[in-house]
Amino acid sequence: MSKILFEPYDRMNLKNRVVMAPMTRSRATADHIPTPLMAEYYGQRSGAGLIITEGTAPSPNGAGYPRIPGIYTPEQMEAWKPIPEAVHKNGAKIFLQLMHTGRISHPGNMPEGSRVLAPSAIVAQTTKMYVDGKGEQPLPTPSAMTGEDIRNTIAEYVQASEWAVEAGFDGVELHAANGYLIEQFLNPGSNQRTDAYGGSPANRNRFALEVAEAVCSAIGGDRTGIRLSPNGVFNDLSGFDGQHEQFDVLAWNMDTLGLTYLHLVNHEAMGAAPLPDEIRRSIRDRFTGTLILSGGYDAEKAERHLSAGFGNLVAFGRPFIANPDLVARMKHGEPLNDPDFDTFYTPGAKGYTDYPKLQKA
Repeated sequence: MSKILFEPYDRMNLKNRVVMAPMTRSRATADHIPTPLMAEYYGQRSGAGLIITEGTAPSPNGAGYPRIPGIYTPEQMEAWKPIPEAVHKNGAKIFLQLMHTGRISHPGNMPEGSRVLAPSAIVAQTTKMYVDGKGEQPLPTPSAMTGEDIRNTIAEYVQASEWAVEAGFDGVELHAANGYLIEQFLNPGSNQRTDAYGGSPANRNRFALEVAEAVCSAIGGDRTGIRLSPNGVFNDLSGFDGQHEQFDVLAWNMDTLGLTYLHLVNHEAMGAAPLPDEIRRSIRDRFTGTLILSGGYDAEKAERHLSAGFGNLVAFGRPFIANPDLVARMKHGEPLNDPDFDTFYTPGAKGYTDYPKLQKA
């Protein structure tokens, strides 16, 4: 049975190499304030060495989904404090994922006065957004960000990162994957700018690098990670010509900035083409920090990839939803609970904190 997966990872002082992947669960309030129920949920799953929270808006302009948490007000920051406290009680670490949704947003989910922003005024035409009381809605055409918008957004990432540390988190993860704002800058399908933030691969990388550099300067590289999804197919984006070389440079730049980890997502389990081995190997060669692997893993596959040196840690997503004691179940070869898909994004405890744990002998 698996061995490496359950060993401590000294480089980040983790009790094992299991990571709980970030997953939107929509249990915050309509005003994007974290709830006590969320502390129970994350505390239940603190058998993981590292937990990465659900995507959390660093800005009112980035709160595009219903009932996702934010960290752009002092009230939100205070409401987060019981959550890392609950996780730390069981010896786990927890990073807050900062997710600015960019064009994947709907005004019906956002605070009054917010704006749907993106690198370019290009609508995500095939993606719909659920709005409470209205159901699925088409996305509006975003406003192309001005230079001032870009500077303000970077400052919002910095403020959110500082508040995350104040709330007790061990660090933050910059969500630069899955078609959200940072990846919208990276991808030529959503970035058709002609200024310093568009055109060449180096220019498309610029926003990601400036956000990462600013956050590292504010809270330290040892508290900063980033999530990337090369070749991913999500929220109207996909792979593109030259992505191998662009992500090579991006990974090297992130290593130079001293980020503690790079979280690499393979969307194959979601129907996308597999993450090309050459991209994964190149990123591994250029990023000398911790590499987290993610995408459709079970314990056996995780052990195989860790043993082969593909990465240092492995993130598990949906298995953690239905199995608060996932680490124990995998370690002892016990069967897993099946998730209730109908309650993935619904309010309340059902399908959130009520999944059974193994009965102790």
